[in-house]
Amino acid sequence: MDRDEVLAVFDRQLRRGATPDAPGARIEQAGGVVRQVGPEHGWNGVLWSELDPGGADAAIAEQVRYFGGLGRAFEWKLYAHDRPADLGRRLLAAGFTAEPEETVMVAEVAGLDKGAEAVPEGVRLVPVTGEAEADLLAAVHERAFATAAPAAAPELAEGTDAPGVAREQVRRRLLDQLAAGTAIAVVAMAGDVPISAARMDMHPGTRFASLWGGGTVPGWRGRGVYRALVAYRAREAAARGYDYLQVDASSQSRPILLRLGFAALTTTTPYVHP
Repeated sequence: MDRDEVLAVFDRQLRRGATPDAPGARIEQAGGVVRQVGPEHGWNGVLWSELDPGGADAAIAEQVRYFGGLGRAFEWKLYAHDRPADLGRRLLAAGFTAEPEETVMVAEVAGLDKGAEAVPEGVRLVPVTGEAEADLLAAVHERAFATAAPAAAPELAEGTDAPGVAREQVRRRLLDQLAAGTAIAVVAMAGDVPISAARMDMHPGTRFASLWGGGTVPGWRGRGVYRALVAYRAREAAARGYDYLQVDASSQSRPILLRLGFAALTTTTPYVHP
């Protein structure tokens, strides 16, 4: 895989040429900024920016005014190769808060480690098809991401949509995406107890599907459940003709994904404005 080439396609297809990820969302271009404007329970933020030093502060201020006028908290997804080089400092000065840095990782669907497909004994994978399974996924999300410190959470592997997202917001957004056919999701069950969950966003017209929200509850980490969820989604991506899986990985989970065949392209830091 030519990483520079794949990064260029990623920027072109998923950022600059992004499409809305759910009903009620829209993509807007405003000067050197591409943003998604969604419902209150959806994702709102800046996906792409191409700014020069002289105009960057004014462009940031315009986004703060715009989303503030809508009453929306929003996220500016800043990538290591974005310009100007001091854009992160400028965002902090404008009232944003930086969340932990994540590594943008990509794998060719056809080359993923097939040994990861085995589901651990006593665990079954349940596709999310309606409200009942969406409730289970939201419950896992709440337990997995709210109860573990980062250093103790090697299977909090994939970026959440925004820090502090409430359980009902997760549920509502997922149901919107399922209705629109822009995502699939899966829950790992141990008996009647949900222990891990994840979703995959599909990006029609691109070469990418992306992995989000993968998390395992305490007590079940390190047993291969997360690897099975990656393999499940890889099969779904292959069946739909996607070439690549992309994930924003935490520093703790990056080694897991490297072993599965993912490669690091760049880093991204979510800057959040209230």
